Amino acid sequence: MHTPEGIADLTRDLVSIPSHDDETAAGDAVERWLREATDAEVTRDGTGNVIARRGTGETSLALVGHHDVVPPAESQVQGENGSEYVVEERDGRLYGRGTADMKGAVAAAMCAFRDAAVVDSVELLFVSFVGEEEGGVGARAAIDDGFAPDYAVVGEGSTGYSAPGVTDVAVAHKGRRGSTLVAHGEGAHASEPDSGANAVYRACDAVDIVRGMEFPESEVLGHDLRGSVAVTEIDGGTAWNVIPDRCEVTVDERTVPGERAPLESVEEIEGVEWRVDQDLPPMACDDADFADLVLDAAREAQDGTPEHVVKPHATDAGWLADAGTTCVVCGAAEPGEAHTADESVSLAVLDRCYRIYRGVAESMDAR
Repeated sequence: MHTPEGIADLTRDLVSIPSHDDETAAGDAVERWLREATDAEVTRDGTGNVIARRGTGETSLALVGHHDVVPPAESQVQGENGSEYVVEERDGRLYGRGTADMKGAVAAAMCAFRDAAVVDSVELLFVSFVGEEEGGVGARAAIDDGFAPDYAVVGEGSTGYSAPGVTDVAVAHKGRRGSTLVAHGEGAHASEPDSGANAVYRACDAVDIVRGMEFPESEVLGHDLRGSVAVTEIDGGTAWNVIPDRCEVTVDERTVPGERAPLESVEEIEGVEWRVDQDLPPMACDDADFADLVLDAAREAQDGTPEHVVKPHATDAGWLADAGTTCVVCGAAEPGEAHTADESVSLAVLDRCYRIYRGVAESMDAR
């Protein structure tokens, strides 16, 4: 399969556009390119998501990404008031905020969307969401508006999991549930502790329950996932001589498909309540044949031997899978690249991802 020129240039163009505070300009660039380079039906919803469609088949496949990024390091911005991101090419890699997470894969998916030969039975979609870094704002809004493809390849990082440099196919990933345990007590002078109810003590009792919990576990297509539960912050008390009447404990839980830690049990302690602040869903591919189809495309696109793997990080695939879309994750980013001051992506792997995405799109007629 011929790899087109232009993925590197498109990646540079997208990466250079700041999109940590406002994704509008980056979305404009994605929308403009799709309108100029393809004959697809292109829409921009009220949230800022860019969605393009080719074909009218009954089976729909979406190539999914996002064009928002986390705030850049000082070394990653230039121009007046940080009006442009720095993009540099060295040793076959592009460096800059968003190269790995995930404008490089967005560019590869855009080119694959343009070039794929789609059969009559398939509708091919490309979507770039906003607000992925803010908990899936764009994906959730699109789903609420009826976005529901049958299948999706989400271009988050899956390179370097089974072996260095190999682009694998993730059939599952963990989610994240962030919770707060609020312990209420009754304030009193510290010289008379029995006249009050110590909220810190109650919080410590709750922490003991959390500490004793078994980590949730599940299995997806023969792969074991093990979650985790950890207390990460505690805040209580107002002065050294006052019995505290309130204490808050932050709990980070990495969730797995179908399982949750029983955090509600802390409410059995007098004065303790449990509040869920964020719940990013895990992802589990529910179709082994589709997972194998994507893996076959990954094998055709590289010399290495890719495998089905699991990811530790939540992505928009969790929201899509939760809404009924069969998902896998396959993309160029390697572990340790995203969100760093020296974030980068391999240009060769971007070309590989193009071939994978196009290969999947052109193989869907076999389903």
